[in-house]
Amino acid sequence: MAEARCPASCGELIQGWIFGGEKLISCPINWFSTVSVTEGEPGWRERPRMRQMVRQVLAHFGEPAQYSENICIEFESTIPVAKGLASSTADIAAAAIATSRLLGKSLSDESLAKLCVALEPTDSTIFKDLTLFDHQTAQSHHPFTWRPGIDILLLESTQTLLTEEFHKRNRQPLLLKQATNLACAMQQFQQANDTQCHYRLGEATTLSATASQSMLPKPKFHQLLDIVEHSGIYGLNVAHSGSVIGLLFNHQQHDVDRLISTLHQQQIIKHYPHIHIVKMVAGGVR
Repeated sequence: MAEARCPASCGELIQGWIFGGEKLISCPINWFSTVSVTEGEPGWRERPRMRQMVRQVLAHFGEPAQYSENICIEFESTIPVAKGLASSTADIAAAAIATSRLLGKSLSDESLAKLCVALEPTDSTIFKDLTLFDHQTAQSHHPFTWRPGIDILLLESTQTLLTEEFHKRNRQPLLLKQATNLACAMQQFQQANDTQCHYRLGEATTLSATASQSMLPKPKFHQLLDIVEHSGIYGLNVAHSGSVIGLLFNHQQHDVDRLISTLHQQQIIKHYPHIHIVKMVAGGVR
């Protein structure tokens, strides 16, 4: 048996038209999809994309296609689906690495990225570092060395959205309209990385989240901006192709109970009935 696991993402820290095309920086958190593969008869409990990835990895290493018929896939995941939490990326990336381990092989980050985007737009959670990534073609990725120690109050909506369907929309005019704002967000993000400043990071993510409102509006967004300003937390981020929002804070510095109480008082909880406290972690498939 071989096993691998990949983290979820609380939306994106940044996403939009950057350096001539749409790119993103995912926000890896401590939720995971764990995939195991063994030699044996395929079972009933697997997701279709996992089987597709197994076949791709076999082809990548020149193994016979029929070998897939003798591989059993099992998985466990704590990641809600269709919310903008990178559940599918976690599934297929973990399946890819688990399969390569079963074969006694290894996949480079570049090979993994190409295999993943061949199936669907892919989050940069597949990389260990926070990474600016061309999530549709894998033609470029730029890592950042800083790994912020940030807590996140993850607001989960009941709304679902399939990322693949979202990317089929003609969003380029709106993306281009927000390009200047994304350039500012990237500048702030780079400065946050250089100075390891959590507040500068929050400014960058909030700029990107605000730009995203023109393409995929989030309920009570402006009320949440007011909460960020008055509570003194770092900022917020959103799933640019999903429905979740993250409030970025430090549990030793900020009063999370008061933050949650404010969400109830302002009835924001009606739109985001599931609240989770998670942590930003290193990305990459374990």
